[in-house]
Amino acid sequence: MNTSAGILYDVDMRLRPSGDAGLLGCSFSAFENYQLNEAWTWEKQALVRSRAVFGEQKLRDEFETIRHNVLSAPRDLVQLKHDVGEMREKMYEHLAKHDDAQFNIKTDQGGITDIEFIAQYLVLAHSPQQPALTRWSDNVRIFEIMAEYGVISDADSERLKQCYVDLRNRIHHLNLLGLPSVVDASEFCAERAFVREIWARLLK
Repeated sequence: MNTSAGILYDVDMRLRPSGDAGLLGCSFSAFENYQLNEAWTWEKQALVRSRAVFGEQKLRDEFETIRHNVLSAPRDLVQLKHDVGEMREKMYEHLAKHDDAQFNIKTDQGGITDIEFIAQYLVLAHSPQQPALTRWSDNVRIFEIMAEYGVISDADSERLKQCYVDLRNRIHHLNLLGLPSVVDASEFCAERAFVREIWARLLK
């Protein structure tokens, strides 16, 4: 989106359901039907993070209802684990630089993307049994509500939140300096090890 001050955010139009041939918009009923019957797992992962930020309250409420219904729909846990793990591996292979001397906070294993995928997996895996878990779209409150409903322990919730906040804050600091989200491999070792431990526990 372009503004007089510059680009506010980029939208990748290739990510719509039919790619470059797809419509830019659709009806709520078409959106719901697609999400329930045709959407890939990665699209439902994206739906976990989505929220209505503008428009009439009635329309925003309708979107939230569809989001809730889709995320709380029954799903095969074995297939979910496979799909989430496969997508994460594809992202790692395509985006990570694989430099043992450096740690890319966003894309390397144990970093921000792993934490985000853990949050998305927890929502998709447990919302069919407990629909209230669809409430939040941000990682911090997702981990909080997962602990509240006994899906993960309070200790794991607090540690995941702290890892996420620490990594995100470092990214923001680097961004302000005009630097990439890359640090020396000696940094965040404990955080990375914990995130990978949680990943293995939940998704292996």
